Amino acid sequence: MTTRSTELLRLAHTRPGVTRADAARLLGLGTGAATEIVSRLAHASLLAEAPAPPSGGRGRPTTALIAHPTGPLVLAVAITHEDWRIDVVELGGATLTSVAAPHTSPDWAAVSASVTAAASSLRLAYGERLRAMGLSVPGTVSPDLRLDASGLGWHDVDLTALLLADASSGPHLMARGDASLGPLLVARNDASLAAAAESARGAAVGATVALHLRIEAGLGGAVVDHGRVLTGARGAGGEFGHMPFGDPAVTCPCGAQGCWGTAVDGTAMARLLGRPAPPDPVTYARRLISSTQPAEQAAVRAVAATLGRGIAGLVNGLDADLVTLGGLGADLLAAAPAEIATAYRAGLMRVHRPAPPPLLQAALGDDGPITGAGEEAWSLLLPWLT
Repeated sequence: MTTRSTELLRLAHTRPGVTRADAARLLGLGTGAATEIVSRLAHASLLAEAPAPPSGGRGRPTTALIAHPTGPLVLAVAITHEDWRIDVVELGGATLTSVAAPHTSPDWAAVSASVTAAASSLRLAYGERLRAMGLSVPGTVSPDLRLDASGLGWHDVDLTALLLADASSGPHLMARGDASLGPLLVARNDASLAAAAESARGAAVGATVALHLRIEAGLGGAVVDHGRVLTGARGAGGEFGHMPFGDPAVTCPCGAQGCWGTAVDGTAMARLLGRPAPPDPVTYARRLISSTQPAEQAAVRAVAATLGRGIAGLVNGLDADLVTLGGLGADLLAAAPAEIATAYRAGLMRVHRPAPPPLLQAALGDDGPITGAGEEAWSLLLPWLT
């Protein structure tokens, strides 16, 4: 029964508003068993029911399964190179509260202090309802939850320390262990979480093998194979921005030369224009993408072509059936589709050319990483609730 309860909660989360009748059918439950499980979950403040929209069919009206008004919640946290955001997310994925702010300093100590203060305030407001936290960060995350973001100078950062800093404001967050002792923590690279979100709720739903690429201050990505994100042995899977698809004369902050990420972001556009590296490469790139100046548009087109060639190489190697683009990747696809498409097709193996895997803008846009953080937190929490 515990397993069935977890399955029912997971279904209510992945298909918000699913009716009790449909849930019973999808899980292979009889009417009586479904009623019993729903009643038990409602008594435990894990699930609630609401009148389902009229279906127009005959028979008894059924009810929709929704988040309990006093039920468990998770924190979804997204830290980028420019700002941070925290969402309070209920079962089903709806956001109850959201707070955000730009970084006052690029120093990790300042960033962590700001995020910790905001998380502490939310823990005070929601108390023990907050049971798990998902964290999206712009760098690689090791299995023991240590962050390395070479482009930002954040090295060997203990992410558990970030969110455990204020023990006085609420229950501790735990990376592993018994959820009854306090909330759980999961942390991943932003591109990996965006990929997971696109496969769960976005443009890649139903794909067999989906490739997601996200450009901000550099390029990251992930492969989702049958709904599972491939993170690698050390959590560094999907660092496609460090493949040697760029200019070998350019040294990347990671220490390698010719990294693809250095050829497709705002710093690449500035370099093509003979300008110094911008302090905020994403803001700078978006300004150039919307510019009408011929020289700036030429830089945008050149970067778009480099992006298209690299995507072709990944499709050749991974045999993905679609590619989603987030961050600046989506902006480039909208602004220079011909340049990307031409370079992409030219780089594809002959076997892929009759039906090239489509290049799609990420449906979740800039919300991809934080949506993925919430999804991962709920995925971690659900088995502990029943």
